[in-house]
Amino acid sequence: MDMFVFTGFIWKESGSYAVLCPELDVASQGTTPEEAKIMLLEAATLHLEGAIEYGLPYLRPVPPAEDPRNAFTENLLEVFHFKVDVAVRAYA
Repeated sequence: MDMFVFTGFIWKESGSYAVLCPELDVASQGTTPEEAKIMLLEAATLHLEGAIEYGLPYLRPVPPAEDPRNAFTENLLEVFHFKVDVAVRAYA
């Protein structure tokens, strides 16, 4: 199994919490920070599985001007890292 480590950003929006993984360009939301993190993990996992299955690129380089650490400074609650295990199986 391959282990991927990504960065997550969480910030407060009106009535919910938004999360973003800039390396994958995947986002989600939840009613609590914990729920938002779980939703981001699910979205990242589905994105990786689909990209690997169809031979598509899964990483998205983030230009410095679009880095969320610079864009969400007043509402940014947390920067965290999360891991995704991906099993790749080959069939003939």
